[in-house]
Amino acid sequence: MITKKQFNKEIDLIIANAIREDVGDGDHSSLACIPEDAEGSAKLLVKDEGIIAGVDFARQVFEFVDTGLKMDVKIPDGSRVKHGDVCFYVSGSSQSILKAERLVLNAMQRMSAIATKTNQYVKLLEGTGTQILDTRKTTPGIRALEKWAVVIGGGKNHRFALYDMIMLKDNHIDFCGGIAKAIEATKKYLKAQKLNLKIICEARNLDEIEQILEAGGVYRILIDNFNYEDTKKAVALIGDKCLTESSGGITLETVRKYAECGVDYISSGALTHSVYNMDLSLKAV
Repeated sequence: MITKKQFNKEIDLIIANAIREDVGDGDHSSLACIPEDAEGSAKLLVKDEGIIAGVDFARQVFEFVDTGLKMDVKIPDGSRVKHGDVCFYVSGSSQSILKAERLVLNAMQRMSAIATKTNQYVKLLEGTGTQILDTRKTTPGIRALEKWAVVIGGGKNHRFALYDMIMLKDNHIDFCGGIAKAIEATKKYLKAQKLNLKIICEARNLDEIEQILEAGGVYRILIDNFNYEDTKKAVALIGDKCLTESSGGITLETVRKYAECGVDYISSGALTHSVYNMDLSLKAV
């Protein structure tokens, strides 16, 4: 999986690129009417309900924009919030606060929406032993933020990108000429490249699960688009030979039933690609 160092580098890149995109050669609105030495304070006001996420990210943004900005956090990441709550205060250069404002709000609104939706899945899975995973169905350029939000909401991260885990899906299998060939080729590749990456292999039916088990060396089997009964059969067939993951159109309405089939994980792209931003504001005080 991705290392902490790699993840932190991704966050640094996101902040630098977002400030470049938004500020350019200067925040001329603020430069035009706010004195350079003016100081002030602002509060992060919640106008919605859910799980707050991105407070720690906001701290990193303020630090990047101006090391003189100071945050006073009242409600940390992962907390449930309601309309009227104040998550933090930030004080220092008024120009700097305004320069950072939009990036902080854009990120926190989306991260909070993802954390809130993830937490809904987590609550529905309580007592089953099944964990909810995200996917690579993220917004290009801000994947690290969205996966961070999943963790804040109580979920788990799947692979971060193409480089930190092997995942043999239907197209890989079909292009390679079958499951056995794909798995064997993958093992040889990993050995030749001296890579220690886990292998996940997708199965479209029970026969493919048997083929995967026969090939061996797979860390987790992705039980893709199975109904409940076939999922139960797949879990029984796999036993303790490897881990199991259900995926494919699983919703808040169906996630509990799939968990009750006995799978270790359920992955859902909806955690990151189908959310409505939480309403937040940064207001001068």
